[in-house]
Amino acid sequence: MEISDFLFPKDKVAYIISTATMQEAMEMLEHNQYTAIPVIDEEEKYVGTLSEGDLFWKMKKTPGLSFQNLDTVKVHEIKRRIYNESVSINALLEDMLVLAADQNFVPVVDRNQIFIGIIRRKDIIEFYTSSITD
Repeated sequence: MEISDFLFPKDKVAYIISTATMQEAMEMLEHNQYTAIPVIDEEEKYVGTLSEGDLFWKMKKTPGLSFQNLDTVKVHEIKRRIYNESVSINALLEDMLVLAADQNFVPVVDRNQIFIGIIRRKDIIEFYTSSITD
């Protein structure tokens, strides 16, 4: 079993570019019904995770920011309180499992730190549950 066996590829994952606006981020989260999404830079490198809470705190702590002007704030300007650590596609399975214990998803990068997808904790639990019950 390898990390790639659990990979949910980038083309099937909702993620956002760090230069996108706060409005776009909120719409992305709402549309996909996610509470957090990976953030990548313009070179497609993983730079962090943006959560609903991050958006909430940005609105609360920014005077004059409202739903009418969310397009004036870029994602890279929003302080992120959680950093979902990424794992290399070539890492040991144990490395990914340690991260998945504390994260709903584990971002996966290639050797150049390019974001290639995620591993969902749900998929790991389902795999190991079926292994135990079979």
